[in-house]
Amino acid sequence: MSDDDLDHGGGGAAGDPEPKGDSPQGNAGGEKGGGQGAAGASGSGSGSGSASGSGSAGGAAGSGGDGAPGEQPREPSPFDSAGRSPLGGAGTTGGAGTARAARRSLAVPRPGDHRTSAGRDAYVHYGDRLHFQLGDRTHFVQGTVPGETLDHLDDVYCETAGYQRMKERLRSHRVLVLCGEPGSGRKATALALLSEVARRQVFRLDPRHGVDEITADALHEKAGHLLEHLAEEVRTESEPRHSRGERNDPARRPPVRLSELHLDRFADLLDAIDGYAVVVVGNGDLADRLLRGRYGMYCAPPAADEVLHRHLRLLLRGASEDLLAGARALAGRPDVVAALGLEELRPREAARLAEHLAERQRGELDDDRLLEECADLVRVQAREWFAGADRPGTLPEALPSLGAAALRIAVAVFNRSAYSIATEAAELLTWEFAVTLDPEHPSGRRLFGTHAEHRPVLARSVLEDTELDLGPVRVPVRAVRFQGDALATAVLGEVWHGYHNVRGPVARWLRALCDDPRPEVWVRASIAAGVLCSWDWIHGFRELVAPLAGTDDPVARMAAATALAEAARDSAVRPAVAATVKEWAGSDDGNLLETALLTHGYLLAAGGPRGSLDAVARVVRAHDADDIGILVPASFSVARLLASGDPEPVVRRLERWLTDGRLNLANLVHMAVIRTLTTRTTYLWGLRDVPELDEHAARPLLVALLATRPDLAPALGALLRHSLNTARAGEAALDGLGSLLRRAAKDATALDLVCALLPLLAAERRDRDRLRGLLNELVRDRDRPLDKNAARRMWDAVAEGAKR
Repeated sequence: MSDDDLDHGGGGAAGDPEPKGDSPQGNAGGEKGGGQGAAGASGSGSGSGSASGSGSAGGAAGSGGDGAPGEQPREPSPFDSAGRSPLGGAGTTGGAGTARAARRSLAVPRPGDHRTSAGRDAYVHYGDRLHFQLGDRTHFVQGTVPGETLDHLDDVYCETAGYQRMKERLRSHRVLVLCGEPGSGRKATALALLSEVARRQVFRLDPRHGVDEITADALHEKAGHLLEHLAEEVRTESEPRHSRGERNDPARRPPVRLSELHLDRFADLLDAIDGYAVVVVGNGDLADRLLRGRYGMYCAPPAADEVLHRHLRLLLRGASEDLLAGARALAGRPDVVAALGLEELRPREAARLAEHLAERQRGELDDDRLLEECADLVRVQAREWFAGADRPGTLPEALPSLGAAALRIAVAVFNRSAYSIATEAAELLTWEFAVTLDPEHPSGRRLFGTHAEHRPVLARSVLEDTELDLGPVRVPVRAVRFQGDALATAVLGEVWHGYHNVRGPVARWLRALCDDPRPEVWVRASIAAGVLCSWDWIHGFRELVAPLAGTDDPVARMAAATALAEAARDSAVRPAVAATVKEWAGSDDGNLLETALLTHGYLLAAGGPRGSLDAVARVVRAHDADDIGILVPASFSVARLLASGDPEPVVRRLERWLTDGRLNLANLVHMAVIRTLTTRTTYLWGLRDVPELDEHAARPLLVALLATRPDLAPALGALLRHSLNTARAGEAALDGLGSLLRRAAKDATALDLVCALLPLLAAERRDRDRLRGLLNELVRDRDRPLDKNAARRMWDAVAEGAKR
């Protein structure tokens, strides 16, 4: 073809006779063609594109041009909304990468029950952590660290980075503050340091008392002293001594004080008796402040492999080297690593793993039991994080611990997502916790608390530079992720199963996040809500899903549908989900009805594409053929089913609906077909991975299907040709096709696929005239002219249709 073919004449190609304008025949559904104008078969076009940028090659139903004076305005058509998102102007469904990351974060099996036992002497054991019950604080307790404990430490202790500098500072300052997370080896490091500088004379001091309360009588000459504080038990010098209701409560234990001034006094007491002390505190605001002073040092965990090796050598003392090597090899076995669910074990965890491996090598455990014991390590971590996190039960003392708990829950929901989103979500959850603990005095936010680079340590997470999937594009982002794939599920399981009073604030928090129009927020929150519903349907549905489904917010309704589908992943819960969706599908409430339609787009509620298509068809048949409120969510779900990895039964069902004879089903087919032209594949993500579509995520769904399922090309082409030839849908379909051609002109792969499709759309003379008119209009668009080289290829492809 020549440039003149594209620049002149909106109808036939050079050498073709002029089109005669005969109207297309009625289709099997009783539809009548509307003549050349309705189908867009001819028409010269004015060179200005339509709303989609492509324009139609002549207008629908004689609506080309401005219309004659006095002409009746065209009635609104449901196909004007054919490409509209079910979220309307509230946003998009987001990229498939966001949904995939959320699913994978919570893909670990349901957490099991945790073992809890009550011991003697007012101790309660949670996993391997001890919590002393509240008692008389005035009675100071201390005790000698047994020699056998220090002997055992000599056998297994691995020096942490900076150990020698710690020892020098302890000798020069008399006091050292070690900051680190529980289980990081900080207490073992403290004992090793004190044992070395104090010639194995080490005493433990009562953790219920701060350094400001310790007197010379409580210290020992030429000895080392270990004082361990939980972060929530320590108050800095800037915080008030008493809070509301605490002053007159004799049973309440006020937090201890720890500041540079108190440490100076403590150092003077120790210097007078030639003694030493190591104070152990957790990470947080206090640690951040002390690390900038002269007493604080960070205690980094030693290498887990070395700790494991030392413990194994001790546990398997006297055994052959082959048995020891076998135990180490067992630690690296894929099923063991997967059961652990942690990237880097902390020293305490490595020691426990060594015990299990030694028992397995001695034949005391079988493989199944070994994997169960390994999986328990991550649950112990989650239990430690939340046991008594609201101590002492009043604000502001409990606020730092509540903030840390909220951060851990937020990272569980937003694992591998933007750190800024996770941090903001954590602040919102902290507020929910605060008003639940003390409804009369809600707290504000600290503006300059723990630095952003230090906070992730509280959640055993790290920051990394990565990209976030926004749908058609990816943007650089600072992301936060747990140091272990199993932590997200363990955290949500611990708070949901372990603490009933936490469910209320967590549910309110997730509902608020599901109202957020950003897909990076509501997608994550809705999938987390679905997981919680699968764990406790009775509570989760009433608190999480039902309030969202009944709102006027389209984002919330889509979130409710996503949560329902995610809950249906559990086969035990699926019947309850199916019953709920069926009830909503027959409801007079339009919001519930739309939520039901959107839920069926995910396959899971009905068990597969056939069940979902049946359910969608029942709803559509029961409503008017032009009911946009039904057709928009229904067509979106049908398009989502086409992108679910099994498009063939969906295509066959669309063909059946066209021959059914009912106008409402035919309209649903046309709207779904138009969506495949205009909607990027990434926006049609489901809750199952479809890896073959990943490389086509930014392309329209029709292009993705042509690339991955070439065997369906004839059927897809026939469906699109039918929509183009249908009077009421032809204009919208042609606009959608124009949009597709514009995108294909900039994408070599898509251009090849589209050029293979065009001959299927040009089976008859009027089809070719329509397509050539569209190409002419696109090329002549003064604002966005179509690339002529791409247009020539498309023109030639249209001509090939006459040879078929």
